[in-house]
Amino acid sequence: MIEKLLISNTIEGFRKLFGTELSEEMVTLQKTRSDFEGDFTIVVFPLLKYSGKNPEQTAIALGQYLETSLEEVRSFNVIKGFLNIVLHDSFWMDYLTDNYSRENYGLGKKRNGDPVVVEFSSPNTNKPLHLGHIRNNLIGWSISRILEANGYDVEKVNLVNDRGIHICKTMVAWQKWGQGTVPDVSGTKGDKLVGELYVKFETENNEQVNRLIEKGMTGDEALKNTSLIMEANEMLRKWEAGEPSTRQLWAKMNAWVYKGFELTYERMGVSFDKMYYESDTYKEGKKLVQEGLEKGVCYRKEDNSVWVGLTNEGLDEKLLLRGDGTSVYITQDLGTAQLRYDEYHPDRLLYVVGNEQNYHFEVLKLILKKLGRAWSDNIIHINYGMVELPHGRMKSREGTVVDADELMEEMHRAAEKMTTDLGKLEGFREQEAMELYEMVGIGALKYFILKVDPKKNMLFNPEESIDFNGNTGPFIQYTYARVQSLLRKAKQKDFDADLNKAPRKEASFKLLDKEKGILRLLHEFPGIVREAGEHYSPALMANYAYELAREYNQFYQEVPILREEDENRVYFRLGLSDFAGRIIKTSMSLLGISVPDKM
Repeated sequence: MIEKLLISNTIEGFRKLFGTELSEEMVTLQKTRSDFEGDFTIVVFPLLKYSGKNPEQTAIALGQYLETSLEEVRSFNVIKGFLNIVLHDSFWMDYLTDNYSRENYGLGKKRNGDPVVVEFSSPNTNKPLHLGHIRNNLIGWSISRILEANGYDVEKVNLVNDRGIHICKTMVAWQKWGQGTVPDVSGTKGDKLVGELYVKFETENNEQVNRLIEKGMTGDEALKNTSLIMEANEMLRKWEAGEPSTRQLWAKMNAWVYKGFELTYERMGVSFDKMYYESDTYKEGKKLVQEGLEKGVCYRKEDNSVWVGLTNEGLDEKLLLRGDGTSVYITQDLGTAQLRYDEYHPDRLLYVVGNEQNYHFEVLKLILKKLGRAWSDNIIHINYGMVELPHGRMKSREGTVVDADELMEEMHRAAEKMTTDLGKLEGFREQEAMELYEMVGIGALKYFILKVDPKKNMLFNPEESIDFNGNTGPFIQYTYARVQSLLRKAKQKDFDADLNKAPRKEASFKLLDKEKGILRLLHEFPGIVREAGEHYSPALMANYAYELAREYNQFYQEVPILREEDENRVYFRLGLSDFAGRIIKTSMSLLGISVPDKM
């Protein structure tokens, strides 16, 4: 790679010019800013203490050395403490010719070793998936794809939170207000029916809380003493005791939800290699708690509850089992982690979970370490920020969430209107048009969410996401379709994108800045794939795809391709277009986004 050559020759140059040994970490190499001439820039300032010269003297001496020692370097220029390196056009033409036919260009070789396990989604069976779940699923899916592109074996897993007090609330609500109502009869999707029951429970329970407060109870006392919450707690105890009728109702209602989830996942383009259920894993967690008691890691309190002390680690004590023996979230997470280790012995165990759970995962790792699980160091929490709406945060209990199904349908309708208004449906049959609406609508949703750094909170704006201009999914999809249209026209004119006919070092023409701009970005692609994998950041991949699409569109609008008189240039530009289109498609696929051949 040219970057390694520049770094190694910089190190050699410093040794010969200044008698100083540098390490690779000392050399800062970056791409040259667009407002300066150059392909790569070496930042000289950090090296001045080793050269003993001022910035300009150091940069000029090093630039002259690189120009002499590397045949790829055509020239250099110095801007203050920055050494800008200009490469020969022949380097870029050779790069394109050498890599054009590589089927897996930019993707890592298959690695031997243990898999990376990525957990994402983790829905509760008391409500349908909403906008927050969409961000979770899209981040988890894309990270999995990017890790696979880096050569890792990835296992995508989902832990369904199918037990607990929140599930019992929906069961109590169905007994009181929904008996006889089933999805097939009501026409309501199963997860939505159960979600409505959860909201009904919370609404009625809040009224009971307010009445108890009016009678003199404190807020905390009232929350624990409503008749509804006591019924839900009693149902939880029956569930953990295995009481048959309770288990039957639980299984029936969960089955409704699972069927609803499957439909949502399918439309979202998300799937899993294995499903885990909290109703199974909490048992394994209880075994670990018992082990902790035997080892003296955990302790019981007078009310029979079980705790673990984390004060020596700067944290508080943590409840693991309630006094009545029922488990809490951390209990099942302990069990799930152990099950996954036993099954996969993973290289890493990644959890895609919102940043409000940062403390939870810190505690999880500490407890496992106290229990002697050295592999707990391989647990990594991939946290992400909240998705906010123009009117504020979503609240499941109040039913003010943006339903995932409804949002995807809204995006489909918006894509239909936008593509129709812009006249992008010429020659489309009805079925093709419907597929295009779905591809553009879901693509717009995915891209808008994934282009934001996962750790940041974000404001979702459906109208902005569907625009065919700017940093949006539809803009990138349209760019890919534009490339395919160009290649079809080229074939009609007896041209093709065969780079065997493209020029190499003996080229008689000079590359234009727009051509070199695309080549530089294509050259960056393997590094972007690696960096996105190292940082677990789909945003790096998304914004790269946009930058490449934007650069190509400027080239397409300003540079003649099929109208060019020089046949060598025509073939070169067709090859450049074809390669750029394929990298756009690959980049978008790592985000879980499809691109259309025509639009």
